[in-house]
Amino acid sequence: MHIMEGYLPVEHALGWTAASAPFVVAGVRRLKRLFEEAPETKLLLAASGAFAFVLSALKLPSVTGSCSHPTGCGLGAVLFGPSAMAVLGTIVLVFQALLLAHGGITTLGANVFSMAIVGPWVAYGLWRLCRRLGLPMAVAIFLAASLGDLATYLTTSVQLAVAFPDPATGIAGALAKFAAIFAVTQIPLAVAEGLLTVVVMNTLASISRPELTRLAILGKEGRS
Repeated sequence: MHIMEGYLPVEHALGWTAASAPFVVAGVRRLKRLFEEAPETKLLLAASGAFAFVLSALKLPSVTGSCSHPTGCGLGAVLFGPSAMAVLGTIVLVFQALLLAHGGITTLGANVFSMAIVGPWVAYGLWRLCRRLGLPMAVAIFLAASLGDLATYLTTSVQLAVAFPDPATGIAGALAKFAAIFAVTQIPLAVAEGLLTVVVMNTLASISRPELTRLAILGKEGRS
């Protein structure tokens, strides 16, 4: 995650940007509807973006040209849906690229696709599944945040493997190596992110109950 500036071949950078763009456009429309329907949730949305910014800024060196860190996107995906997180995640990644030299502009599309699209969709899908199965909210939040984090890194491994296949074993061999290296740092980080997200959600449940009820998080099934 956060593939560094200039690391991907130009055609790959452009391809991932094209793949990410429709999701971001859909996210803008989703946020517009949300603000019209529930303007009181703007502060909660901002808090979700700040949570993702802070967690994903805590980087550890990992695979050459990339790094490991929590993503923080599971919280926003559960609260507002994956489309909204496509926009929030893009904003987070732009600010980190410009202010922290974390990631890059040429690799923005690839980073958005892994952290702001795939991760949130996996997190949201798991959240909905767990709630349908009647699992406690804490368990659902933990699984959504932690496995959404791991999905982000699996996607980054695929992106790097496609860009830099192994000379002998091709894309499959490169994917196995990238994913194995990421796993050393990312599995414990994903577990930590899941636990932290549960704590944050419990805090929000006590101080923002009306907003969470409006978003159908408390007492109802998660919204799409």
